[in-house]
Amino acid sequence: MKMIFVNLPVKDLEKSRAFFGALGYSFNADFSDETAACMIVSESIFVMLLTHPKFKDFITGEISDAHKATEVLTALTADSRAEVDDILAKALAAGASPWKPNLDLGFMYSCSFQDLDGHVWEYFHMAQPGG
Repeated sequence: MKMIFVNLPVKDLEKSRAFFGALGYSFNADFSDETAACMIVSESIFVMLLTHPKFKDFITGEISDAHKATEVLTALTADSRAEVDDILAKALAAGASPWKPNLDLGFMYSCSFQDLDGHVWEYFHMAQPGG
C-alpha cells in the first residue's frame, strides 16, 4: 500500500492541532512532538503540520505565505453532501476563512476553506456511477 504524507508549515502548532481536532481528526503521537503533529486522515494519508523552523529543515528558499498566494489545493472526499456541509461548518466555527462558494454540479458537490495558515482545503462528494 502506498502512503502519502502532506507536509504543511504552520505558525502556531497548538492552534493548528486544535483546529484540525475540531474537524474530527486525530494525531499519531509517535510522529508528533513540539515541532510537528502527524494528523491522521486515513490509514494511508497523513498531514504533517510542521512549525516554520522544522519545515525549513526540508526546503530550500522561503516558506510561501498562503494568505497571499495559493500554493496547493488539498482535496479530500466526503461520504455525503451532508458531510461536506458539516465539515465546512466545523471549519468555519474553528476559525477557518471561507474560500470559494460551494460548488454543486449535480454529480459532485464541494466546499472549500482556508485553514488558520491560509492553506486551501476542499471537501467533495461525488455520486457513484449509476447511483
